[in-house]
Amino acid sequence: MSYVDDVIKLVEEKNPAQPEFLQAVREVLESLRVVIEENEEKYRKDALLERLTMPEKIHMFRVPWVDDKGQVHVNQGYRVQFNSAIGPYKGGLRLHPSVNIGIIKFLGFEQIFKNSLTGLPIGGGKGGSDFDPKGKSDREIMAFCQSFMTELCKYIGADTDVPAGDIGTGAREIGYMYGQYKRITGLYEGVLTGKGLSYGGSLARTEATGYGLLYLTDEMLKMNGIELAGKTVAVSGSGNVAIYATEKAQQLGAKVVTVSDSTGWIYDPDGIDVALLKEVKEVKRARLTEYKAARPGAEYHEGKGVWSVKVDIALPCATQNELGLEDAKQLVSNGVIAVAEGANMPTTMEATEYLQANGVLFAPGKAANAGGVATSALEMSQNSERLSWTFEEVDAKLKNIMVNICHNMADAAKRYGKEGNYVVGANIAGFEKVVDAMTAQGIV
Repeated sequence: MSYVDDVIKLVEEKNPAQPEFLQAVREVLESLRVVIEENEEKYRKDALLERLTMPEKIHMFRVPWVDDKGQVHVNQGYRVQFNSAIGPYKGGLRLHPSVNIGIIKFLGFEQIFKNSLTGLPIGGGKGGSDFDPKGKSDREIMAFCQSFMTELCKYIGADTDVPAGDIGTGAREIGYMYGQYKRITGLYEGVLTGKGLSYGGSLARTEATGYGLLYLTDEMLKMNGIELAGKTVAVSGSGNVAIYATEKAQQLGAKVVTVSDSTGWIYDPDGIDVALLKEVKEVKRARLTEYKAARPGAEYHEGKGVWSVKVDIALPCATQNELGLEDAKQLVSNGVIAVAEGANMPTTMEATEYLQANGVLFAPGKAANAGGVATSALEMSQNSERLSWTFEEVDAKLKNIMVNICHNMADAAKRYGKEGNYVVGANIAGFEKVVDAMTAQGIV
């Protein structure tokens, strides 16, 4: 058996109940096969892939907190510090009932390559809890965040591990966590990113993942002789990534006609009203039925169905494995020309392969949604220098990073005879830098 097959089998044996992590490992290693086989003897001798697929450290801890009625709850907290070869661990904190160790490991593993692609000195990590912030009061959120950080603070630091936001962890949660970190450690340092502007946050961080997704999508289309302006776009999700992807797409001349949440989705043939969407989701924290109520020309549908709409470009921005094989078939039959992932691994492997086989341009999440972590790293730089850059400065740096990622993944794919396969290209481009660093630092 080849070294790749040996390691996939080993990872499957050691992590049998972690399907998302296994999916991520298989997808990455299969696409790296062409590189690994060129160096098989050396990589096998150094157990390079075993080291790459095993986290450096895993922290699991309980998080007790008290609700407004005096009832005590206990959640599970996680921080997976996966790989620090090119810099301190960097990756978000996800607060969602679906969170488990397999999901955190999948996200941390993906983060290694995503962070490498940015060209910035940040390693891969991820964390979070099965706590659900939905329906909780601000005081309950604060109680959870303070308890969570009381334990997490033992494992993080500005030059060790710098968490950020993710699903369920926005500016409110980051603020409460940062306050508790400072209270316990006495340190005012850039230990979290996504902070408020009044205490070390970066302008453009809120917009970064969504904007970055469009900068890369626009560049990918240009490389293939296609204009984004005038195209119709389907977006899934209605959180931070979806909102700002919609905003930037429309600034660039495209028309976004869908958004969704966990209960239903909107089709707005006139184009999504971004100001209204922000009001519903960021201010009221309400369901999309409120969008429909304020916009009579829009349609609201229960359940899933975003990918049934005829569009030119699809941007899955909600959660993992939301776009399956049947969705891919529907998109292809409707004439979609490009799919770019705003979420982490939102497209199943079968769907990805079907889209690629049918000539659809496909940008994987580790490249397409790297704008968020890239801008988090820019926030780290500003914190280290005690500086604050303008929105325009940060946005220009973000655009430059995303354009470079697009060309790097295209060049890497071409170099290994896989021209146009951006999944392979992104994995190779991310992998090469990490492997060089791991090799240089010895067997650690």
